[in-house]
Amino acid sequence: MPPSGYTVFIVDDDRSVRDALGLLLSVQGYPITLFADAESCLDAYRPDWRGCILIDIRMPGMDGLALQKRLREVGSVLPVVVMTGHGDVESAREAFRSQAVDFLEKPIDQPRLMAAVDEAFRRQSQAHETQEQATEFERLLGTLTAREREVMDLVVAGRHNREIADLLGISTRTVEVHKARMMAKLGTQRIPDLVRLTLQKRG
Repeated sequence: MPPSGYTVFIVDDDRSVRDALGLLLSVQGYPITLFADAESCLDAYRPDWRGCILIDIRMPGMDGLALQKRLREVGSVLPVVVMTGHGDVESAREAFRSQAVDFLEKPIDQPRLMAAVDEAFRRQSQAHETQEQATEFERLLGTLTAREREVMDLVVAGRHNREIADLLGISTRTVEVHKARMMAKLGTQRIPDLVRLTLQKRG
């Protein structure tokens, strides 16, 4: 079962394929939304969508690979599963370069489809959690004093307490106090965790 609020968005110009995939997934408990072409999917897209998108490659108008790229350009982090009835190596490479979860050839193998959707949901949950952490970290950064922020930047840059003291013209003991307060406000106890959060913020 998918996490609450997650949907499988299916984009395929073949109505029989849309209906078959929609039935298969809905019977398994997955909420679905169907689109007959790439343009209607783009028109309907909202940044708060959660879940994944199943995209057919060959469609009239904008094809599936172009839709995949366009979604990334507008800021979508929805994982994509690419489907095709005419698979080739170059299309697969292009799909995976755009971070597709999987490249499925029709007729779709049901176990592989379910595995791909579950993996897509796992990636979406992870990305959503990372974004929430980054947002909370940004809020916590706003609670730091100017001096605590200076100390944090130097700690993340790999400077030791004595080096920080020399650079800021303060005592090592004062650096330790600012460092302890900074770590407490940010809710972290280890320097590697602080570095990880800072790198996530920078994207």
